[in-house]
Order: sequence, then C-alpha cells, then structure tokens
Amino acid sequence: MDKAIDSNSIPLPPAKQSPEDQSSRECELAKLSEIRARLEEANGVLEIRINAKTRALRELAANLEKEMKERTEELRRKVAESENSRVALMNMLEDMEDLRRRAEEEREKTMAIIANFSDGLMFFDARDRLALVNPRIENYFSINKAESKNMIGGRISDIIRFAPMSPLGEIFAGSLEHISRREFSLNEKTVFEASVLEVAGRVGKIGTLLIIHDISREKMVEKMKTEFVSIAAHQLRTPISAIKWTLRMILDGDLGPINDEQREFLDKTYKSNERMINLINDLLNVTRIEEGRQVYNPVVADIEEVIRGLVSNYEDMARQKNLHLTFEKAVPVIPTVKIDLEKIKLVVSNLVENALKYTPAGGKIFVTLGEEDGNAMVEVADTGIGIPAEQQDRIFTKYFRSANAIKAETEGTGLGLFIAKNIVEAHGGEIRFVSDPGRATKFSFILPPAESD
Repeated sequence: MDKAIDSNSIPLPPAKQSPEDQSSRECELAKLSEIRARLEEANGVLEIRINAKTRALRELAANLEKEMKERTEELRRKVAESENSRVALMNMLEDMEDLRRRAEEEREKTMAIIANFSDGLMFFDARDRLALVNPRIENYFSINKAESKNMIGGRISDIIRFAPMSPLGEIFAGSLEHISRREFSLNEKTVFEASVLEVAGRVGKIGTLLIIHDISREKMVEKMKTEFVSIAAHQLRTPISAIKWTLRMILDGDLGPINDEQREFLDKTYKSNERMINLINDLLNVTRIEEGRQVYNPVVADIEEVIRGLVSNYEDMARQKNLHLTFEKAVPVIPTVKIDLEKIKLVVSNLVENALKYTPAGGKIFVTLGEEDGNAMVEVADTGIGIPAEQQDRIFTKYFRSANAIKAETEGTGLGLFIAKNIVEAHGGEIRFVSDPGRATKFSFILPPAESD
C-alpha cells in the first residue's frame, strides 16, 4: 500500500538569491549574533549583580535576624532584670519597713528605760544643745514638764541660769566638762554625784550624756560609819596608850626585875601594842580626812633636813633586814616649801616603811630629793616585789592591799597610801608611782614652793 504523500515533506529547491540579498542576510545575522552576544554578556553581568545583591540581602537579613535575636535576648534580660529589681525593691521595702518597725520598737524600749531610769539623765547633742531630759531630773530639781520642755535646745550655760538648775553651776562653768564623780548639793540632806560621758557612734561624737545620781543615803551611811570609827578609835586610844606605858615601865625595870623569858614575851606584847596604836592613829587620820577636819600647821621648812633626818631613823631597820638604804640630793638647790612637818613626815614614813616591808633581803631602797618644774620632789624607789599591773589603779584606795603585798607581809591596814595621797594633795602637791611587777617600784610626790612674802 502506497504511503500518502505530504506536500510539506517534499523538499523544495532553494530559492535563488541574489548576492546582494545574501550579503545583506549575512550582515543581519552578524548583527543578530553581536546583539545576542551582548545580550548574553549583559545577562551574565546582570546575573552576577543579582547574585551579589542576593548575597548582600541574605547577609543583611542574617545580620538583621542576629541583631533582632540579640536585641530580643537583651530585652528579655532587661525585662528579667527589671522583674528581679522590682522583686528586690519590694524585698528592700519590706526589709526597710521591718527595720523601721524594729527601730521604732527599740526607740520605745530605750525611751521607756530612760524614763524609768533610777538616775537623772540629760542628753546633749553634738552641738552641746540639750536634746533629752528624763523624769528623774524633773523630780530631782522640782521642775514641771513645761519647764523641762523649755530647756530643750539650750546649752548648759543657758540651763544653769534657770534657778532650779543653778546648783549645776558648781560643776560646769558654762560648758560641758568631761568629769567623773563630781559631787554637788541641793540642800543639807541631799547630795548628788554628776558624771559626764561622751557618746560616740560610727562617725564620731554624737552627743554628751550628763548622769545625775542621788548619793544622799550613801553619804549618810558613810558619815555614820566615819563617826563610829572616830568614836571607836578615840575610845581605844586611851586604854591602848595606858597599856603601852605600863609595858614600857615593866620592860625598863621600873616595877622590879624581870627574867629573860618574861622580857621576851613582854617585848612581843609591846610591839603588838605599838601596831595597835599605829592602826588607831591611821583610823583617826582617815576619819579626819573624810570629815574635812585634817588640821594643817604649815611652816616654811628645809625639806632636805626633814627627809635626811627621817631616813636616818630607818637605817637600823634596813640593816636588820639586810637592805641597802640610801639618801641622795639630786640637785644643789631645793625649793623652799611651806609644809606641816608632822604630816609630811608621815607621808615619807609610809613610803619608806612600805619599801622596807616589800623589798626582799639584799635589795636596795633609794630616797632622792630633787626638783621638778620649780617644785620640790621626793622619790622613794625600791627593788622590791612591785605592784601587779591589774591592781595598780586601786593602789591609793582606802583599805586596799595588793595580793602580793598581803602574801609578803600579812600585817597592814591598806591606809598608808590613802593618807599619804590626801596629805600631799592638801599641800597642793601631787603623788604618783611607777612599778615593774616583781622587780621594782618608785613612788614620788611634789610640793609647791613657798610663796615669798
């Protein structure tokens, strides 16, 4: 079976073209090729640019995304911190409220203590202006609440001009001195003791506290005790003196001969009686001091002659105890002094006797007379047992004896240094000491020069 013939599939013979047409066609084809090449080149450049822009946009998008994440994270962190800060602030506010409540409670407690305190209290602020007065002050000075309130804000110089508070003028000369245990009286039966304490905080002084303590009862008891001791000492003095002279007469043979054994016992009794007399004399001196009846008869005297003669009286005692006792004049000229001879002799005797008592055998005692700032100065130094450091602040206290002194010498009253201190101070002088526990002690006192007529 014959195939059907398609007219389109029959090749046609090429049309005959003229050379001009063929040249023109070739020229057009060359132009088209050039255009295509340019288009392809432009397309490549465009593709490169598009790819570069795409990469840049992708990088920008990535950076934006990263920055957005960082900012989001930072925002979340700040939100969290803000929340933590809010919680912390709330906790702080709660703590502050708790502290405020506690402070208020403590303030109420403090004010209650101050209001019910057994002593009178006056608190002055850092500018020395009165800030607080407790009810006890009002009772002591018989002032009412309104008068007490009016004093707030005033200085001590203003307060002592207020009539009921004028007794404080005995202590304060218009300013707050730092005093301790200064006494003053409102009347014959009422005696107060004033003390001033500086109140310090973390940043320094915050004020000054004036404490007024009623010591009327203590003074009354002390007066009664002093009177009793004085009466008892006077009553004992007469029979003890009679015993002394009787024993002396027996020992001297005025009442007949005695054998050696009797003499030994009587001599011990006589020495014990002497100690009793010394004790009674010390008690009488103490009562006179406490009652303000210590009578002085000052005369212009050569202190060197007084001290030298006194020291010589103890040379035998020093030799008996195997002690080296010396007197030395440290400067050529000693200021002339006006003193009660018997009282100053008593001071030096107490110091020398203590040195003799508490210096072991083989030790040394040095009595030196010198000068200090125009004053006559007496020193008594020894190589004895010393004074314990923790007990040195009590050495001039009445009836006090240090532990090592009691151990070394059981007999003693603890009155000698108390009496010596009062005698020296009554002469306008000063007594002091330094001690190296277990090795040495040095007492010294100064006496002001006599005033020229």
